[in-house]
Amino acid sequence: MNLLLQLKTRQEKNNANWKIFILLVVLVFIFIISFTLGRYPVSPEQLFKVLIAQVFSINVTWDTTVETVIFQIRLPRIYAAILVGAALSAAGAAYQGMFKNPLVSPDILGASAGAGLGAALGIFFSLSVIGIQLMAFLGGLIAVCLTYLISIKIKHDPMLALVLSGVMIGSLFTAAISSIKYIADPYDKLPTITFWLMGSLASIDQQDVYMVLFPILIGGGLLYLLRWRLNVMAMGEEEATVLGVNTKLMKTVVIICCTLMTSAAVSISGLIGWVGLVIPHLARMIVGPNYNVLLPTSILLGASYLLLVDNLARLLASIELPLGILTAIIGVPFFLYLLLNSKFRWK
Repeated sequence: MNLLLQLKTRQEKNNANWKIFILLVVLVFIFIISFTLGRYPVSPEQLFKVLIAQVFSINVTWDTTVETVIFQIRLPRIYAAILVGAALSAAGAAYQGMFKNPLVSPDILGASAGAGLGAALGIFFSLSVIGIQLMAFLGGLIAVCLTYLISIKIKHDPMLALVLSGVMIGSLFTAAISSIKYIADPYDKLPTITFWLMGSLASIDQQDVYMVLFPILIGGGLLYLLRWRLNVMAMGEEEATVLGVNTKLMKTVVIICCTLMTSAAVSISGLIGWVGLVIPHLARMIVGPNYNVLLPTSILLGASYLLLVDNLARLLASIELPLGILTAIIGVPFFLYLLLNSKFRWK
């Protein structure tokens, strides 16, 4: 019996590793194809030659504008889509396991609303692009800090207190955003705030990628190292305590990691919904609930998904569509499918 169980476990692990490898190949494929998509045409042959020219000395037979488009415009945007999608998906997967709730998303503790308020204030006071991004990042951190400080004052049911505190802080910050939009210049700042809140990667450059790279890697790296503890936390607080996990410390670390990733992602992309809610569910359908494989699967799926959606945003219409609209259009039907699927379970 033990031998059969070991063989079954090994087979499941091999199957999950193969699925992760396939998802990695898909991400690499979308990554390469993304360079050729856009208003300025770049053929696969031109892309190949430009990339080869970075390593070997070959004759330049293409317009130098092609290099500018590839390295200055599309490469930072592609990196940003990968980072933002991976960050939101990883944060959503971690929160869903910690709260044991399939409706939880990265903005459950108010990080997105706080980042939105910070960006709205930055735009309202005519700050630079970097200033707006820093305000958004700090706004997300402040919102989650307020949520956490309020929740620890509530003695009964800490998890419920944390969720309710996040809902209240999110609503308060959303009301503040509406107030700023109401008093903002309707011909200049109001459209800018509105477009930012819809989510977009249109104005991304290399400096934006460098700004968010460190907090996303730190948060995601810590979650990856703690992924086996997320398995224990998903079993329940009492079971985790019996197995020797410091649940209070673990919850704090998860919240810090998810807040860093969410705030950093939102600071450069604006509000992009449904990624952190839907992608973890899709990952569970593919590899199951084991966080040893669920977390990397969520990261790869989120990166591929947002990169694909960003490509669609550039191509579907004569003007670029906001990412928040597209992710909602795609995410809502998929989540309805999950609700209507008889195999889907809340617990």
